Amino acid sequence: MTEKQPEPSRRSRRTRLLVTRPAEDAEPLVRRLEALGHAVAVEPMLSMVWLDGPEPDLSDVQALLFTSANGVRAYAKRTSRRDRPVQAVGDATARAARAVGFGQVDSASGDVYALAERVRALRDPAAGTLLHVAGSKVAGDLAGLLAADGFSLRRSVMYDAVPALTLSDDTATFLRTSALDGVLFFSPRTAASFVRLLAEAGLVDCCRTVDAFCLSPAVAEAARAYGGQGEMPWRSVRVAARPEQDSLLDLLPVAG
Repeated sequence: MTEKQPEPSRRSRRTRLLVTRPAEDAEPLVRRLEALGHAVAVEPMLSMVWLDGPEPDLSDVQALLFTSANGVRAYAKRTSRRDRPVQAVGDATARAARAVGFGQVDSASGDVYALAERVRALRDPAAGTLLHVAGSKVAGDLAGLLAADGFSLRRSVMYDAVPALTLSDDTATFLRTSALDGVLFFSPRTAASFVRLLAEAGLVDCCRTVDAFCLSPAVAEAARAYGGQGEMPWRSVRVAARPEQDSLLDLLPVAG
């Protein structure tokens, strides 16, 4: 008599995660998640548009401030100059700065508040201007945080992050068939964009079997918000202990 084999359970497959980062940031993250044993799909919520403009004037600049890796990429497309120290908001941004040739790079390993603290600790307001290379929309008031300490900050907009207009057919199918286990969110803007597209596609209820993994409380707030209709029905909303990628990845289930 042949023993009947147990039917495979839903959890017997690899955990499928959705990465919502822009394509430039998603690629290394996908490699890392796959190395950890997860199945990964990518649904960029923002696309980068690099803005044309003159080479930045660094004559009065004591340091460059980057609040995203895209700011580093945008700067590198404008100029070959790497002769100013860099203050980066987090470790991924710091790695991007080193990758394009900066030698003096300091990471705040956190958010804009942590970056402001590092600037206060390492820079002198009398030594010159701080140049913040940023997108057309920024999170937090970095200039305001530093102004009280006498720092002069000039923001240079070098790229635009354009929101996605629709969800891909693959992502919609994953949601409808409960084949998606978790979504990774790294910014309030990408989380809000994903929620908006879910609502437009009529897929809000499909989130009941999906975990939202969020980089910070502000990101989690955007992931939960469902317009004026209450909260999104995620299976769970989990927040990284620190606003760093490694801390976010610590929230993920062990692949098996």
